[in-house]
Amino acid sequence: MNILKKPSWYISENEVTPKEIFDKRRGFLKLGAASLVATSSVIELFAKESLPLKNLNYLEDKNPDKLELNSYEQITSYNNFYEFTTSKEGVKPLSKTLNTNSWDIIVDGLVEKEMIIRFDDLLKNFQLEERIYRFRCVEGWSMVVPWIGFKLSDFIKYVKPLSKAKYIRFETLFDDEMFPDQARGFFSTISYPYVEGLRLDEAMNDLTILAVGLYGSSMPKQNGAPIRLIVPWKYGFKSIKSIARVSFVEEEPLNSWQKENPREYGFYANVNPNVDHPRWSQKKERVLGKFFKQDTLMFNGYQKEVASLYANMDLKKYF
Repeated sequence: MNILKKPSWYISENEVTPKEIFDKRRGFLKLGAASLVATSSVIELFAKESLPLKNLNYLEDKNPDKLELNSYEQITSYNNFYEFTTSKEGVKPLSKTLNTNSWDIIVDGLVEKEMIIRFDDLLKNFQLEERIYRFRCVEGWSMVVPWIGFKLSDFIKYVKPLSKAKYIRFETLFDDEMFPDQARGFFSTISYPYVEGLRLDEAMNDLTILAVGLYGSSMPKQNGAPIRLIVPWKYGFKSIKSIARVSFVEEEPLNSWQKENPREYGFYANVNPNVDHPRWSQKKERVLGKFFKQDTLMFNGYQKEVASLYANMDLKKYF
């Protein structure tokens, strides 16, 4: 019987960097093409580059439009999340107060059976997939994000809304121990809980997802952990964060920003370069990390997929 003796330089399979990480992460180029990187080096490098270690299993987006992704650092360090602060750079350090353990989502309203769903169970019941989307803020900045999530339409089919349901209403968690601005009560920046809504046909569109991560890893707290909505053809404030309640209703829900300032914010909030916000032109946008502005695309570049949802609607009236 021949016994094969492993050479001294042999590295076991569980110590070698996974191929998909090696291929994708620009930081590995610094180590040299011939290098074999042990797990400890991976962790050290990821920490240095502010990149997450993958912990989600998902179908990869082939990025057919060749969109240039923003860095993980940019995506996770420049955030609107008023429950913490109005400072975009201040959200990240304050978000440590958000506790996502044992997260429940209430499903109620016009459904066959009202229920409470554990977040962990969602990850078991739905196929996760990567969606590389443009993300456009009404304030005039934008980014490209590799979200990880599942289709909202699959969730809707799972909870079985009644035929009378015409809209879906979302609420962010209300917990003034986790969210500093909620604790300010009367002096808070906006009214809470944060509310958003979609028409049911918008919610059923294949582009609409419930996101649970980005860059292959679980959703960072400052980006709306553990689960948030992503509607890529609408301005970012429609993509509600840290969802704790989903309700199916017959009447159009009043979303938070429309309630705060109906002159500036409507229900639909579709990206439209032809309709300016009273304070910000929507014709152009600045991608985070870029110096020059670029033209804003109708429906944020997803016109082919969603324009039919708004046929014969006056988009200046239904803004």
